Amino acid sequence: MARYEIGSAELAIMGEKPAGAEILLQLGLDSACGRNGVADLVAAHKWFNLAAMKGNREAARHRQEISREMNREEIAEAQRAAREWLKLH
Repeated sequence: MARYEIGSAELAIMGEKPAGAEILLQLGLDSACGRNGVADLVAAHKWFNLAAMKGNREAARHRQEISREMNREEIAEAQRAAREWLKLH
């Protein structure tokens, strides 16, 4: 049986399924609107970026929209977080 390390509650919805574009898009939407607390644009950008990398056009559009509300440092932080997530998953 495979063991998965879950770094946050957001990832728990994935279970043992691969992180598909739709799941990543939903995580971005949840982060952007603060569904699990306060809105987190850095996390939303990260999830939208990952979903866009898997071909989700809607995620790419959302990423572009929230980028307008973020400064360069926040965008860089989101990009680093996406790269780190890719390394781990």
